[in-house]
Amino acid sequence: MLLYIDAGDILFLIAAFLAGVAMAGQGSMNSAVSKAIGLSESTFIVHLSATLVMFIILLLGLGNGNWANYTKVPWYYYAGGLIGVMITYGVVISIAKLGAAVATTSIIVGQVLAACLLDHFGLFGLEKVPMTWLKLLGVGFLALGAKLLLG
Repeated sequence: MLLYIDAGDILFLIAAFLAGVAMAGQGSMNSAVSKAIGLSESTFIVHLSATLVMFIILLLGLGNGNWANYTKVPWYYYAGGLIGVMITYGVVISIAKLGAAVATTSIIVGQVLAACLLDHFGLFGLEKVPMTWLKLLGVGFLALGAKLLLG
C-alpha cells in the first residue's frame, strides 16, 4: 500500500518532523543574530555553542560511541563540519532574503533530491534504494510548493 507506515517508524518520523520544525526556527534565529552581529560572526557563535553543548554531553558520559574507531573513518567523511558551516551560511542568507517559509521549502527540496540520489547510488555506506519516477514526481511537487509559496 502506498501510504502504509510501519508502526515502528512512527517515532522516527516524528523525530524527523520535529527536526524540520527546529530547523525553521533555528534558521530564523540565526538570521536575526546575523543581522545584529554579522554573517560570519553568527555562524561562529552557532557552531561554538553547538561544540560546547556536545563537549558537556561527552563530559557527562552521555555518549556511547567508540573513539578508538576515529582513524577507521575515511578522512573525507569528516568534511561534515565544513559542510555544516556552508549550510548555516546558506540558511541564514536565504531566510533573510526569502523569508522562513520559502527558504525552508527550497532547502527541503534540495535535501530530498540529494537524499534520493544518495540512496540511489548507495553513497557513504547507505543501502541502495532506487530512485523512482514517483519519488522524482514528489520532488517536483515539493519544488512546485516552493514556487507557490513565493506568491
